[in-house]
Amino acid sequence: MTSSPEDSVDTEDPVESLVLHTTDNHVAHLTLNRPDFLNAITPHLRELLIQELQDASADPAVRVVVLTGAGRGFCAGADLRGGAGSAERIAGDVARTIRRGAQRLISAVLDCEKPVIAAVNGTAAGLGAHLALACDLVLAAESAKFIEVFVRRGLVPDGGGAYLLPRLVGPQRAKELMFFGEALPATEAERLGLVNRVVPGHALEKTAREWAARLAAGPTRALALTKQLVNASLDTDRATAFAAEATAQEINMTTTDAREGVASFVERREPRYHGR
Repeated sequence: MTSSPEDSVDTEDPVESLVLHTTDNHVAHLTLNRPDFLNAITPHLRELLIQELQDASADPAVRVVVLTGAGRGFCAGADLRGGAGSAERIAGDVARTIRRGAQRLISAVLDCEKPVIAAVNGTAAGLGAHLALACDLVLAAESAKFIEVFVRRGLVPDGGGAYLLPRLVGPQRAKELMFFGEALPATEAERLGLVNRVVPGHALEKTAREWAARLAAGPTRALALTKQLVNASLDTDRATAFAAEATAQEINMTTTDAREGVASFVERREPRYHGR
């Protein structure tokens, strides 16, 4: 199969170093590590990141994920070198590649059972922008910018962009961003609701750690169920949403943390959650 925009060849980067992973205090820190290429996503990097997110989702010792990029950029999107624009394709190749590639990556973020915080330290373009916007909370350095770069390359947005953006900023604004492909500064992204907080670059890591620590001390299963409800809310009618809410409450009330939350309220003390 010929390469597509989402299935370019990898460089000589050692595969194991493409995503750096450390875990401390129940927080998994994932760092895209191709700084010389603004952390552009290759197939190997994508698969490693998907696996890391799935592992974090299933690991009871992990209660929060923080995602960032090494160097001066967050993620420049898919690495297009080595195949974009190739003439010979079999019908269905591109759609299949997108489903197996960019869409799986975004789904891994949306489906992760733990809160995922994006710490956007620089440019987030194309698939890189969608990777950030799929996260539950988005922190951005003042120097960060978001670019729907696809139109500049004559491409249609992928990685769930046409799904995510209208839900975050409405269809008219989403079309403006996608039609023109202009760089959106972090402060403007915050004003539009794409970013939760903009901070000075030197304070980004500290703020991300503070937010992660707060979430890691919270009721992990309740947060997972809340994430699930919110993510599904815009795609369901009221009756379905209310039924899902009732079911989530039923499930959550079986957890140790829910019982601890109620007990701490009755006893007028701070709750001590354990993530189960």
